[in-house]
Amino acid sequence: MKKSVIKILFTLGFLAMVLAACGSEDSGAKSDGGGDTIHIGVNMELSGAVASYGQSDTEGIELAVEEINEAGGIDGKQIKVTKVDNKSDAAEATNAAIKLTSQDKVTAIIGAATSGNTVAQAQIANDTETVLLSPSGTSPNVTIQDDGTLNDFVFRTSYIDPFQGTVAANFAIDELGIKNAAILADNASDYAKGLGTAFKETFEAAGGTIVSEEAYVAKDTDFRSILTNIQSADPEFIFIPGYYEEVGLIIKQAREMGIEVPLMGADGWDSPTLVELAGADALNNTFITNHYSSEDPDETIQNFVTKYKEKYDGSSPNAFHALGYDSVYLLADAIERAGSADSKAIKDALEETKDIKLVSGVVTIDKDHNPVKSATILEYVDGKQVFKTKINP
Repeated sequence: MKKSVIKILFTLGFLAMVLAACGSEDSGAKSDGGGDTIHIGVNMELSGAVASYGQSDTEGIELAVEEINEAGGIDGKQIKVTKVDNKSDAAEATNAAIKLTSQDKVTAIIGAATSGNTVAQAQIANDTETVLLSPSGTSPNVTIQDDGTLNDFVFRTSYIDPFQGTVAANFAIDELGIKNAAILADNASDYAKGLGTAFKETFEAAGGTIVSEEAYVAKDTDFRSILTNIQSADPEFIFIPGYYEEVGLIIKQAREMGIEVPLMGADGWDSPTLVELAGADALNNTFITNHYSSEDPDETIQNFVTKYKEKYDGSSPNAFHALGYDSVYLLADAIERAGSADSKAIKDALEETKDIKLVSGVVTIDKDHNPVKSATILEYVDGKQVFKTKINP
């Protein structure tokens, strides 16, 4: 959705909320944490096209909140969560943020899972001075506007797309010995374009050659014609930055056409649905950059995996579960250091975050409100993600 439309929706919605609030006796400022609870909003894709991401983030959030509350809360205050389903839609994400800030008066919002649905809330976060923390929005413009202005109250737990694209290019060259590659990206997705650009720049700077660049559009289901174009260029490797719904079909059709070269993507592949769509055999010889691996022997990671399996019937947590979980602990750490649930104080504390040990890495927040931490490379083997290596920034 274009920003102008989002802005109109925000303006109309926000005015409606303000007018409604003016007519209420309970129209004071947002909660300052002065009671027995700290009220956090969760604005997530619980239904719609990318529900897998939002549902996973939310399960991680719920596990972390449960742990913190059982351990006594934050400075003795229990965390209260209000969840809103943004239906994987930017306009719905905007409306949800308006509700959480104006009606529910939350201290902070965790969400959305994706970049576009987080950007749709950024203006509201800045105008209402409410901390907005995206667990998994990886586009640079989540925290930095097109004109270079910092979104003062917006932070993220995931690293950014250019870092993933750079890591993927270096892995292809250094670890796989690739000399030429093709790129197949969703040309309407900022996520895919950001990753593709970073991959190309890094790959070419290291002496590699991009022999083919092809594009698709979200919701496409037949990719055989563009795969034929790529096949004719005879690449050694294909980089496919995109989301699991299209990527799963691309991989399936590529293997059916006899394309056996290594395929690689990023965290947008990380969904059980990818395996269902592509098939376990087709996924062999494919790789992704990701935020963590449940197989990483790190003690913090294994403790998280154990707790997650205990709560969720033995299933293994993916990266979105880990990022949702980490987001609560990142926010709780800032609230504790701030000594207050005031959003401005939390914002200042988040900006000063340094070397906090989380499941997805040791995190320091930089000047652009992005975490500085390591990236993990995973390989799909017979439909399962296998930890391959960890790369530091």
